[in-house]
Amino acid sequence: MTDDPHPAPAAESDGNAKAYSVSELAFALKRTLEETYGFVRLRGELSKVTRHASGHCYLTIKDERASIDGVVWKGQVRGLAVQPQQGLEVIVTGKITTYPASSKYQIVIETMEPAGIGALLAQLEKLKARLAAEGLFAPERKRPLPASPAVVGVITSPTGAVIRDILHRIRDRWPCHVLVWPVVVQGDQAARQVAAAIAGFNAMGSDGPVPRPDVLIVARGGGSVEDLWAFNDEALARAAAASEIPLISAVGHETDTTLIDFVSDRRAPTPTAAAEMATPVLAELRAAVADRDSRLTRSMERLRETLRNRLAAAARGLPRPADILALAQQRFDLAAGRLGAGLERNAAAHERDLVRVAGRLSPGLLLRPQAQKAERLAEFSGRMPPAVIRRLERAAEQLTALDKLRVSFNPDGPLARGFARVNRADGALARSAAVLQSGEQVRLTFADGTREAVIDGEGGAAPPARKPPAKKPAAATQQGDLF
Repeated sequence: MTDDPHPAPAAESDGNAKAYSVSELAFALKRTLEETYGFVRLRGELSKVTRHASGHCYLTIKDERASIDGVVWKGQVRGLAVQPQQGLEVIVTGKITTYPASSKYQIVIETMEPAGIGALLAQLEKLKARLAAEGLFAPERKRPLPASPAVVGVITSPTGAVIRDILHRIRDRWPCHVLVWPVVVQGDQAARQVAAAIAGFNAMGSDGPVPRPDVLIVARGGGSVEDLWAFNDEALARAAAASEIPLISAVGHETDTTLIDFVSDRRAPTPTAAAEMATPVLAELRAAVADRDSRLTRSMERLRETLRNRLAAAARGLPRPADILALAQQRFDLAAGRLGAGLERNAAAHERDLVRVAGRLSPGLLLRPQAQKAERLAEFSGRMPPAVIRRLERAAEQLTALDKLRVSFNPDGPLARGFARVNRADGALARSAAVLQSGEQVRLTFADGTREAVIDGEGGAAPPARKPPAKKPAAATQQGDLF
């Protein structure tokens, strides 16, 4: 009898091989591997490092051509010389065993020590250093995100939870137009498609049939280094850096870092966080506007109250209008009281000056220049030619005739001979009796004054004309001497 619960089956005596059960073969292989490779020293690069809730650590050790799964039991994790990290090249010791339930072999790691940076990680670090030297990671070249985008462009896989999370988050925060550019986010074609999507969004015109996005989001869920390696592509990084539209990278989880995170304008730890970065909260904006409006109203009220108090304080310090005018009114009354006496004193002063001057005045002072000028005129007239004298005589005769004509046209001339001028109430001259109505008030103008009268009667035959008084013979008009 053997102690092995699953002994290796023996060949049948008839020469035919006995059929193994699955468990027999699986445990036989497990025993063979553990006996043959009970102690193995292995060098490789770590990837797919996963820490289970139970405390065990599962990982993959790989090189450029192959990979093997590994596990570190909970009791061995704390005693490791170096903690497992993605991309770290290590040297591990342990034994090879199998997991019969899934027909996989793995190494159970007992010790781990660093052996250097992995080949992929070293290549990525060189590329990162070169792009940083070109200034693609410089903070000053990163553009600010729009405060309230009208269109958001999303570059991701059209299937999966990422696009649903982004759309749901944008719809809750800031309802706007979302354009989705479908791409693969894993594999050899992922980098090329994502770069083409970034260039395609930037090539859209602002007046085209499809609106141009105001901000772009490149999103992908979490995964291993191999799954996210497409986002470490140099061409994709340069396309993201050349984007004229602000770009947010949301690749992997918060602990995952790819090359596109360094060249993008903003890095989001998750796709949901990218949606929150790209859009404001409409309800918060409305609340902020309402708060600022109320604050502005309160500030204006406080300012108005402050100005009112200042005005009231200044008004209390000002004198009353009656007090301001009292002094001026008093000065005016004093000046008015002195005005009459001042005028009298001024007139008296001028009178005294006139009296002093009047003693030196006499009619002879005026007659002497007049006599001198008359003598000069007579002297001059004696030397005048006869033609000039005759011409002057004719001018004097014409002047006398014109003066007679002027006297004859004088409207007040007939008044001196006993006539009267009748004017109506409006000042119009009444030229006939027919224009006057009974009871109308008129004004009669005589040579020595005016009288008011009222027209009586309806009018009739004119009364007999009175004989004009005999005219006195007019005195002969004497021709005055022009000189």
